[in-house]
Amino acid sequence: MWDSENESVGGRDYNSGVLTSSKNSVKTDGFEQRGQSWYVSTDIPSDFLVLIGDVSFHLHKYPLLSRSGKMNRIIYESRDIDLNRVVLDDLPGGSEAFELAAKFCYGIALDLTASNISGLRCAAEYLEMTEDLEEGNLIFKTEAFLSYVVLSSWRDSILVLKSCEKLSPWSENLQIVRRCSESIAWKACANPKGIRWAYTGKPPNVSSPKWNEMKDSSPSRSHQVPSDWWFEDVSILRIDHFVRVITAIKVKGLRFELIGAALMHYAAKWLPGLIKDGTTMVDEGSNGGGNSSWNGGLHMIVAGTKDETSNVQAKDQRMIIESLISIIPPQKDTVSCSFLLRLLRMANMLKVAPALVMELEKRVGMQFEQATLGDLMIPSYGKSETLYDVELVQRLLEHFVVQEQMESSSPGRQSFSDKHMYEGTQRACNPNAKMRVARLVDSYLTEVSRDRNLSLTKFQVLAETLPDSARTCDDGLYRAIDSYLKAHPTLSEHERKRLCRLMDCQKLSIDACMHAAQNERLPLRVVVQVLFSEQVKISNTLANTSLKEAGESNYQPMISNRKTLLEATPQSFQEGWAAAKKDINTLKFELETVKAKYLELQNDMENLQRQFDKMAKPKQTSAWTSGWKKLSKITKMTALETNDIGSHIPNAEQTRKMPRKWRNSIS
Repeated sequence: MWDSENESVGGRDYNSGVLTSSKNSVKTDGFEQRGQSWYVSTDIPSDFLVLIGDVSFHLHKYPLLSRSGKMNRIIYESRDIDLNRVVLDDLPGGSEAFELAAKFCYGIALDLTASNISGLRCAAEYLEMTEDLEEGNLIFKTEAFLSYVVLSSWRDSILVLKSCEKLSPWSENLQIVRRCSESIAWKACANPKGIRWAYTGKPPNVSSPKWNEMKDSSPSRSHQVPSDWWFEDVSILRIDHFVRVITAIKVKGLRFELIGAALMHYAAKWLPGLIKDGTTMVDEGSNGGGNSSWNGGLHMIVAGTKDETSNVQAKDQRMIIESLISIIPPQKDTVSCSFLLRLLRMANMLKVAPALVMELEKRVGMQFEQATLGDLMIPSYGKSETLYDVELVQRLLEHFVVQEQMESSSPGRQSFSDKHMYEGTQRACNPNAKMRVARLVDSYLTEVSRDRNLSLTKFQVLAETLPDSARTCDDGLYRAIDSYLKAHPTLSEHERKRLCRLMDCQKLSIDACMHAAQNERLPLRVVVQVLFSEQVKISNTLANTSLKEAGESNYQPMISNRKTLLEATPQSFQEGWAAAKKDINTLKFELETVKAKYLELQNDMENLQRQFDKMAKPKQTSAWTSGWKKLSKITKMTALETNDIGSHIPNAEQTRKMPRKWRNSIS
């Protein structure tokens, strides 16, 4: 019988779900089943046999001919005049639907329900039970029941759509799927405050009232209906029908974040691989995500749903993933980044179409700052020698960088709907987003660096994808480099230097510098750079502090603070720092020694040069000649002294003393 939840349509012969034929040519008490055969309870022996699969129906020709156009053609167009047997294996709905159609032909009352109406409607179309043969034939009455009863009920619309899974393409051609999808979409978009019908996905410990209990009640509800009340009911549908419903809901203009939550709920139900630690990847706005138990009337009619979800084959899972990717709304943050990455993991495992995988990667790149390290640890599934798919993460990071550059260069690209739905939402061009991604990438590099099959080039390319401005501190990158050096001890000196060029020594914290100072895996040049950069930072800090405090007395506390800071560090770091300072002082002393030796050698060189010049001069000059040369030198020197200090010595005194000097020099 028709459930009391449905709206009644009085004054019709399909009222209360009871369907009868106006004419009854063969009196019968009904049908009886004997094994796989059905017989009519009547005194007139049967003269016509209908076979549908393994089931046989022993009937009479006249009731069938009076209401079925197909039976008329089969019997009268056949060359066999005495035809009394026909096979209808292709009849939609199978033997169950034909049983109801045959009962209608005999005038037996039928109980129309949401579970049998779609099969009966398709069977009536197949048998051509039109108004041309009899007024009020089966097509007219099943169509009326669909239009007036089923489509006005939330529960029946879903159950009819569920029953259409085995009726393709008849249900599609008769627009049953389209009409039910439209009906479900209209009701799903309704204001939750106005919902007055039963639904399955209700809050826990709250019984959903039936329609007959609510139709006379006041508008106030005993509990508030959540916005995701329709998720659980819709999730029982097959993926193609679910896509039809979601597409119709999109057209109605429902909030896209609610549509995304419905997609995650459906994926968590039908894709067991998306379940993490016993919970599903459904947002907080949805209730009961992943709970396959039923609390409403749908559970009793749709039997075996839980078994179906647990036995979904890889082919069906691939079709579900491809369908979900194609219907995700284009707006950012429609679904969580974690959900997208888990969907991407399964897509790679099940070898989904490359175009859809690329589209999914772009969507992950839009929300890459929301990812977690656990979600990025995606196995390579045999695509490369590495344990994890590093190339995939590289592509995701490139999509993020491209998206960030596009949004930072044109901030007005955001559409009106995005601005309206996401006022105050952080965009990907936010500097904090780049910093979060940098920390995430450094953590990922630290994890995958332990893989000995990871090449240095892949490690370097992934580390250099982000700009330098994304990292304010290179401690995470240093940790990843050190982990890579530990897992790859056979690297050459050149390769180690190339690897260490990825980090900026000036961006290392004091703890990282202390660790690097005693790290034997690092090249010596890198250790010196680390120590030098730390010394420069300390000097700059001390200088700035001295300038700010403007007093020599305030300089001493800074030294004590420095000592306190060193004392707070681990003992191994202190020993490494002391050893490094000793090495630096030794190098400085040796450099000063070399400079002193160089100056000494330079002086010796000049002395040797002067002696050589003396030995090379000719010795044949006379004493008279040498005397006149000395005299000329003295004259020149006297003239220069006269020009320099002439203003300080009187002229008369100069004239008196000059002849005496000349006489002394000559004698």
